[in-house]
Amino acid sequence: MSRPLRVGVVGAGKISEQYSASLARLPQLALTAVADLDAGRAEALASAHAGARALPLQQLLEDDDVDVVLNLTIPAAHAEVALAAIAAGKHVYGEKPLAATTAEGRAVLEAAAAAGVRVGCAPDTVLGTGVQTARAAVDAGLIGTPHAATATFVAPGHELWHPSPEFYYAPGGGPLLDMGPYYLTSLVHLLGPVARVTGLASAPRSFRSVATGPKAGLEFSVTTPSHVTGLLQHRDGALTTVVMSFDVWGSRAPRLEVHGPKGSLSVPDPNYFDGSVELCTGEQWTGLEPSAGYVGAGRGEGLADLSLALAAGVAHRASGEVALHVLDVMEQVLASAGAGGAPVEVASTCERPEPVAGLVDLTAGVTL
Repeated sequence: MSRPLRVGVVGAGKISEQYSASLARLPQLALTAVADLDAGRAEALASAHAGARALPLQQLLEDDDVDVVLNLTIPAAHAEVALAAIAAGKHVYGEKPLAATTAEGRAVLEAAAAAGVRVGCAPDTVLGTGVQTARAAVDAGLIGTPHAATATFVAPGHELWHPSPEFYYAPGGGPLLDMGPYYLTSLVHLLGPVARVTGLASAPRSFRSVATGPKAGLEFSVTTPSHVTGLLQHRDGALTTVVMSFDVWGSRAPRLEVHGPKGSLSVPDPNYFDGSVELCTGEQWTGLEPSAGYVGAGRGEGLADLSLALAAGVAHRASGEVALHVLDVMEQVLASAGAGGAPVEVASTCERPEPVAGLVDLTAGVTL
């Protein structure tokens, strides 16, 4: 690399703190500009990075010192900001989901293809040592050809800790769209894309109450499913059972497991980059030493991967194509649930991303 990829951040909310820490330690990236509706937040983030400036959005998009826009706005604004960045000739990397709808996400990718720029999207947790070590075990045939998987996220509800949780229970929210991207993106890396889905969903409680903060005691309506179950048929034949819920107080179900004729893999929480991978080929589970993935990773690793891929002229791993497919799968699960569980074909597809070969420390300034 001749120089770092210059990053303009749009949206300086809570998640920007994690990206800021990564941008400060990854030599492939340099934060040069920040825009936010709250000028004070933009100034605060910019001041943490030498030479970075707080700018109005349009000025950031037109700035020659910005190569890629890191889109950390709310999901409803993801497509609008991405399209504006693409129109300005910038690459885009965004927080999940890619857009509020599959149609919007497809428009973003089509615009990027026409402009000759790249689109990347979180989650990049799949590039850490947890999922990548599991991927290496699958690819090495330790469990044989996978034929089944389970993915489970359950919680009693975000209103117990979030001071303004209403959006989690409105259309565009819910456990599937909120947490599903971590699990489904991991499944695409492990098992490949999905061809067909069946879904069922419910909202056991019509109202919730805010438990903490200045809105404590406020009751609000639930207008989107808060408990979702799905069955995914992957294009290579494996079947995955998914449970995503804000209606379960406790569970001992594993976060993510993959099963084959020779054994089973327990994959760590895909909301994190690392964790223990365990293999069972008999009666006992055995921990696997980390063997692949970006070590010591944090949010923003996928953007560094994009920077390296640009320099090498190869595909980046946390791609817009994977993010669009994951969004499509989630939409179709909910469409199936709305149709009483009728199977729905998934129109989109994507390539299974290349694995991270071996243990890689991006802070060492590696190249592809």
